[in-house]
Amino acid sequence: MVATDVVVYRPRFARPMAVGVVVLAVLGLGISLVTNFAETWRYLPITALVVYFIWAAYFDPAVIVTPAGVEIKNITRTIELPWPAIERIETKFALTLYTRFGAYSAWAAPAPGRAEIGRSGGAAMRAAASGAPLDMDGRVYRSQAASIPSSAISGGTISAGDLPNSSSGEAAAIVRRRWEELRDAGYLDNPRLETTKPRITWHWLTAAVIIVLAVASALVLVFG
Repeated sequence: MVATDVVVYRPRFARPMAVGVVVLAVLGLGISLVTNFAETWRYLPITALVVYFIWAAYFDPAVIVTPAGVEIKNITRTIELPWPAIERIETKFALTLYTRFGAYSAWAAPAPGRAEIGRSGGAAMRAAASGAPLDMDGRVYRSQAASIPSSAISGGTISAGDLPNSSSGEAAAIVRRRWEELRDAGYLDNPRLETTKPRITWHWLTAAVIIVLAVASALVLVFG
Protein backbone atom coordinates (compact mmCIF):
# COMPACT_ATOMS: atom_id res chain seq x y z
CA MET A 1 0.00 0.00 0.00
CA VAL A 2 1.31 3.43 -0.98
CA ALA A 3 1.10 6.15 1.66
CA THR A 4 -0.86 9.27 0.72
CA ASP A 5 0.08 11.59 3.56
CA VAL A 6 2.21 14.72 3.19
CA VAL A 7 5.54 14.61 5.05
CA VAL A 8 7.50 17.81 5.66
CA TYR A 9 11.15 17.42 6.58
CA ARG A 10 13.27 20.10 8.23
CA PRO A 11 16.49 19.44 10.18
CA ARG A 12 15.85 19.23 13.91
CA PHE A 13 18.46 21.88 14.69
CA ALA A 14 17.49 24.39 11.98
CA ARG A 15 14.47 26.20 13.39
CA PRO A 16 15.67 26.35 17.04
CA MET A 17 19.02 27.69 15.82
CA ALA A 18 17.35 30.30 13.60
CA VAL A 19 15.07 31.45 16.41
CA GLY A 20 18.01 31.61 18.84
CA VAL A 21 20.12 33.71 16.47
CA VAL A 22 17.22 36.10 15.77
CA VAL A 23 16.42 36.54 19.47
CA LEU A 24 20.05 37.16 20.41
CA ALA A 25 20.55 39.59 17.53
CA VAL A 26 17.41 41.58 18.37
CA LEU A 27 18.24 41.71 22.07
CA GLY A 28 21.84 42.72 21.43
CA LEU A 29 20.86 45.39 18.94
CA GLY A 30 18.12 46.73 21.23
CA ILE A 31 20.51 47.09 24.15
CA SER A 32 23.10 48.78 21.94
CA LEU A 33 20.53 51.24 20.56
CA VAL A 34 19.51 52.23 24.08
CA THR A 35 23.05 52.63 25.39
CA ASN A 36 24.79 54.06 22.31
CA PHE A 37 22.33 55.01 19.57
CA ALA A 38 24.76 57.28 17.71
CA GLU A 39 27.16 54.43 16.99
CA THR A 40 24.67 51.57 16.71
CA TRP A 41 22.14 52.85 14.17
CA ARG A 42 24.53 52.26 11.28
CA TYR A 43 24.54 48.53 12.02
CA LEU A 44 20.79 48.21 11.61
CA PRO A 45 20.88 47.17 7.92
CA ILE A 46 23.70 44.66 8.50
CA THR A 47 21.94 43.13 11.49
CA ALA A 48 18.67 42.97 9.59
CA LEU A 49 20.47 41.29 6.66
CA VAL A 50 22.02 38.62 8.90
CA VAL A 51 18.77 37.98 10.77
CA TYR A 52 16.69 37.75 7.60
CA PHE A 53 19.20 35.51 5.85
CA ILE A 54 19.32 33.14 8.84
CA TRP A 55 15.52 32.93 8.75
CA ALA A 56 15.47 32.36 4.98
CA ALA A 57 18.27 29.79 5.10
CA TYR A 58 17.35 27.77 8.17
CA PHE A 59 13.77 28.43 9.26
CA ASP A 60 11.90 28.10 5.97
CA PRO A 61 13.65 25.51 3.68
CA ALA A 62 12.19 22.00 3.64
CA VAL A 63 11.80 18.77 1.72
CA ILE A 64 8.11 18.02 1.23
CA VAL A 65 6.96 14.56 0.16
CA THR A 66 3.44 14.42 -1.29
CA PRO A 67 1.39 11.86 -3.22
CA ALA A 68 2.30 13.73 -6.42
CA GLY A 69 6.04 14.02 -5.88
CA VAL A 70 8.76 15.83 -3.95
CA GLU A 71 8.91 19.56 -3.38
CA ILE A 72 12.35 20.99 -2.63
CA LYS A 73 11.92 24.31 -0.86
CA ASN A 74 15.22 26.20 -0.95
CA ILE A 75 16.06 29.82 -0.13
CA THR A 76 15.01 31.47 -3.39
CA ARG A 77 12.79 28.88 -5.05
CA THR A 78 10.61 25.79 -4.62
CA ILE A 79 10.99 23.00 -7.17
CA GLU A 80 8.16 20.49 -7.64
CA LEU A 81 9.37 17.12 -8.94
CA PRO A 82 6.72 14.51 -9.85
CA TRP A 83 7.49 10.90 -8.92
CA PRO A 84 7.72 9.65 -12.53
CA ALA A 85 10.51 12.15 -13.19
CA ILE A 86 12.78 10.95 -10.36
CA GLU A 87 15.44 8.54 -11.57
CA ARG A 88 18.05 8.51 -8.81
CA ILE A 89 18.47 9.72 -5.24
CA GLU A 90 21.93 10.62 -3.93
CA THR A 91 23.35 12.22 -0.80
CA LYS A 92 27.02 12.94 -1.55
CA PHE A 93 26.94 16.64 -0.67
CA ALA A 94 23.23 17.03 0.09
CA LEU A 95 20.02 15.23 -0.73
CA THR A 96 20.02 15.44 -4.53
CA LEU A 97 17.29 14.16 -6.80
CA TYR A 98 18.40 13.24 -10.30
CA THR A 99 15.44 13.56 -12.59
CA ARG A 100 14.55 13.67 -16.26
CA PHE A 101 14.60 17.46 -15.84
CA GLY A 102 18.06 17.60 -14.27
CA ALA A 103 19.58 17.38 -10.77
CA TYR A 104 18.14 19.33 -7.83
CA SER A 105 19.64 19.57 -4.34
CA ALA A 106 17.89 20.35 -1.06
CA TRP A 107 19.32 23.12 1.11
CA ALA A 108 17.43 21.64 4.08
CA ALA A 109 19.25 18.30 3.83
CA PRO A 110 23.05 18.75 3.73
CA ALA A 111 25.34 15.74 3.98
CA PRO A 112 27.29 15.32 7.24
CA GLY A 113 30.70 16.90 7.75
CA ARG A 114 33.81 15.00 8.78
CA ALA A 115 33.16 15.37 12.50
CA GLU A 116 29.58 14.17 12.15
CA ILE A 117 30.69 11.22 10.03
CA GLY A 118 33.15 10.22 12.72
CA ARG A 119 30.47 10.31 15.41
CA SER A 120 27.88 8.50 13.29
CA GLY A 121 29.91 5.59 12.03
CA GLY A 122 32.44 6.29 9.30
CA ALA A 123 32.30 7.37 5.69
CA ALA A 124 30.58 4.19 4.59
CA MET A 125 29.21 1.15 6.39
CA ARG A 126 29.04 -2.46 5.36
CA ALA A 127 25.51 -3.83 5.10
CA ALA A 128 25.11 -7.45 6.15
CA ALA A 129 22.10 -9.17 4.62
CA SER A 130 21.93 -11.46 7.65
CA GLY A 131 20.97 -8.54 9.89
CA ALA A 132 24.35 -8.23 11.59
CA PRO A 133 25.50 -4.72 12.55
CA LEU A 134 26.54 -2.44 9.71
CA ASP A 135 30.14 -1.63 10.37
CA MET A 136 33.25 -0.02 8.99
CA ASP A 137 34.87 2.71 11.08
CA GLY A 138 31.93 2.72 13.51
CA ARG A 139 28.67 0.89 13.99
CA VAL A 140 25.06 1.16 12.98
CA TYR A 141 23.20 -1.63 14.71
CA ARG A 142 20.35 -3.88 13.63
CA SER A 143 17.61 -1.51 14.78
CA GLN A 144 19.09 1.26 12.62
CA ALA A 145 19.80 -1.05 9.68
CA ALA A 146 16.12 -1.96 9.50
CA SER A 147 15.23 1.70 9.00
CA ILE A 148 17.56 2.18 6.01
CA PRO A 149 15.67 1.88 2.69
CA SER A 150 17.01 -0.80 0.37
CA SER A 151 17.68 1.71 -2.40
CA ALA A 152 20.25 3.41 -0.13
CA ILE A 153 22.41 0.26 -0.11
CA SER A 154 24.76 -0.22 -3.04
CA GLY A 155 27.37 -2.94 -3.26
CA GLY A 156 26.83 -3.83 0.38
CA THR A 157 27.52 -0.32 1.68
CA ILE A 158 25.73 2.93 2.31
CA SER A 159 27.28 6.34 1.80
CA ALA A 160 27.99 8.82 4.57
CA GLY A 161 25.14 10.97 3.29
CA ASP A 162 22.68 8.17 4.04
CA LEU A 163 23.69 7.82 7.68
CA PRO A 164 20.46 7.63 9.70
CA ASN A 165 21.45 10.47 12.04
CA SER A 166 22.39 12.94 9.30
CA SER A 167 20.11 15.56 7.75
CA SER A 168 20.64 14.18 4.25
CA GLY A 169 20.10 10.62 5.49
CA GLU A 170 16.85 11.44 7.30
CA ALA A 171 15.41 13.34 4.34
CA ALA A 172 16.61 10.75 1.82
CA ALA A 173 15.03 7.93 3.84
CA ILE A 174 11.63 9.67 3.69
CA VAL A 175 11.90 10.17 -0.07
CA ARG A 176 13.30 6.69 -0.72
CA ARG A 177 10.57 4.91 1.24
CA ARG A 178 7.78 6.61 -0.71
CA TRP A 179 9.65 6.10 -3.99
CA GLU A 180 10.12 2.39 -3.20
CA GLU A 181 6.43 2.02 -2.35
CA LEU A 182 5.45 3.51 -5.70
CA ARG A 183 8.03 1.42 -7.53
CA ASP A 184 6.95 -1.83 -5.86
CA ALA A 185 3.28 -1.04 -6.55
CA GLY A 186 4.07 -0.67 -10.26
CA TYR A 187 3.26 3.03 -10.55
CA LEU A 188 6.71 3.83 -11.97
CA ASP A 189 6.87 1.01 -14.53
CA ASN A 190 5.91 3.24 -17.44
CA PRO A 191 6.63 6.80 -16.33
CA ARG A 192 5.03 9.56 -18.37
CA LEU A 193 5.56 13.26 -17.87
CA GLU A 194 3.09 15.93 -18.79
CA THR A 195 5.73 18.67 -19.00
CA THR A 196 9.37 18.99 -20.01
CA LYS A 197 10.28 21.18 -17.04
CA PRO A 198 9.52 21.03 -13.32
CA ARG A 199 7.21 23.59 -11.81
CA ILE A 200 9.33 26.23 -10.09
CA THR A 201 8.01 28.91 -7.75
CA TRP A 202 10.46 31.73 -7.19
CA HIS A 203 10.57 33.42 -3.80
CA TRP A 204 10.78 36.92 -5.20
CA LEU A 205 10.06 38.68 -1.92
CA THR A 206 12.84 36.81 -0.12
CA ALA A 207 15.33 37.61 -2.87
CA ALA A 208 14.26 41.26 -3.00
CA VAL A 209 14.59 41.74 0.76
CA ILE A 210 18.07 40.18 0.78
CA ILE A 211 19.21 42.37 -2.12
CA VAL A 212 17.81 45.58 -0.59
CA LEU A 213 19.37 44.87 2.80
CA ALA A 214 22.69 43.95 1.19
CA VAL A 215 22.76 47.21 -0.77
CA ALA A 216 21.77 49.21 2.32
CA SER A 217 24.51 47.51 4.35
CA ALA A 218 27.12 48.28 1.70
CA LEU A 219 26.04 51.93 1.52
CA VAL A 220 26.22 52.30 5.29
CA LEU A 221 29.69 50.76 5.39
CA VAL A 222 30.94 53.02 2.61
CA PHE A 223 29.25 56.31 3.56
CA GLY A 224 28.27 55.75 7.19
